[in-house]
Amino acid sequence: IGPLIPPSKHGGRHRKVDLREIVNGLMYVLSTGCQWRYVPKDLPPKSTLHDYLGLWNWDGTLEKMHHALYVKCREQMGREASPTACVIDSQSIKSAEKGGLLDPSGYDAGKKIKGKKRHILVDTVGLLLHGVVHPADVQDRDGGVLVLDTLFGLFPFLRKLFADGGYQGPQFQKAVKK
Repeated sequence: IGPLIPPSKHGGRHRKVDLREIVNGLMYVLSTGCQWRYVPKDLPPKSTLHDYLGLWNWDGTLEKMHHALYVKCREQMGREASPTACVIDSQSIKSAEKGGLLDPSGYDAGKKIKGKKRHILVDTVGLLLHGVVHPADVQDRDGGVLVLDTLFGLFPFLRKLFADGGYQGPQFQKAVKK
């Protein structure tokens, strides 16, 4: 993933952090789910990690890394780089009472949960293709349309989509055809 990391900007001070340690720190936080204040001392400071996470999320570096690693995993399994079939599903989860305009929560009346809903799209091996998190009051068929609309043509050979009954409706079928 080294070539995918953007170079430092021209002018100003030179980069003093080891980018490998930044990646290690971000992987530690994202894989363990630990709080930022509990990042081990042998990794870069939490503020540095948080800044790089925000920057790489904003400029698309994280998505490029995920896609490159995804393709490599599929090739190591002896499969084509782009999948032809995928599975979509959602999960409602309780969330903290943070709320606000940037972090709204909703109520899923079917599951009686106040919080968030996450829609994920995985290939037939179980590797993550795409995921979207939104308020829990968004119906499965509408959230599924959002997931499919935000794929941006990364997987041009997808031909088959497996989904449960919550994804029925003309809007979702139109999005699948598109």
